[in-house]
Amino acid sequence: MRALEGKRVVLTGSRKIEEISALIEKQGGISVQRPIQETKKCSVQELEPNIRRVIEDGTDWAVFTTGIGSAVLFDAAEQLNLQQAFIEALIKARIAVRGYKTAQIMKKYGIEPAVIDDDGTNDGLLRALEPFSFDQQNIYLQLHGEPVPKLVQWFEERNADVFQVLPYQTVVPNLNVVYQLIEEIINGTVDVVAFTASPQVRVLFKTAEKLAVLPQMIEAFQEKVVAAAVGKVTGSELTERGVQRVIVPEHERMGAMIVAIAAHYKKINV
Repeated sequence: MRALEGKRVVLTGSRKIEEISALIEKQGGISVQRPIQETKKCSVQELEPNIRRVIEDGTDWAVFTTGIGSAVLFDAAEQLNLQQAFIEALIKARIAVRGYKTAQIMKKYGIEPAVIDDDGTNDGLLRALEPFSFDQQNIYLQLHGEPVPKLVQWFEERNADVFQVLPYQTVVPNLNVVYQLIEEIINGTVDVVAFTASPQVRVLFKTAEKLAVLPQMIEAFQEKVVAAAVGKVTGSELTERGVQRVIVPEHERMGAMIVAIAAHYKKINV
């Protein structure tokens, strides 16, 4: 018997749906597609002032928090014929990055970070930044899909001037799909909910709170439905909201998450 035989596994993201569904079905599972979050990239025209600001005015620090956000900025700079000038401006600054994907983007463009987090989280990034002084420093802060007041406040408390850049936005493609998923979780008509990005967690839990069914949903995750996360950051979003049982793969990959889910069921079915 295959590990996920008959298990209904929900995918809450919109990326690589077909590939991940094939992995689920190979393990005998049923892929349930419930995209509750999408990434909408900003246009080149929208990003041009943000790129020119660094080129023309410079910055003391540039802080990059996601690989996709960093890539969007470099791609936009290239389309504007400003990529080399953008890179040269960043090389003059101190660079801090969160996450291995972000570090890979910097390496691609020959930029050496002064600071790298130790665990892929915002808290890890702030721990790594703690030894430095930011008094009267300019911070070019690339955020991940939505405002992050905690990061901005941390720098401002240290008397820094923060310029926020959001190269992409997190959007909910269809709110009715979120309602449907909440009902399925509470009723236990799905077995696993696999989160591929932390905004998906925030969308689901905020919506459940607005519907006044958050306690019921958390209870369902404890008793009937397994929560899985693609990595530590997404996993911490779940645990911080009271979900105690979260499957997180050792390697932050979607395929590794499905393997980890299968391993969980193999273990309990022995």
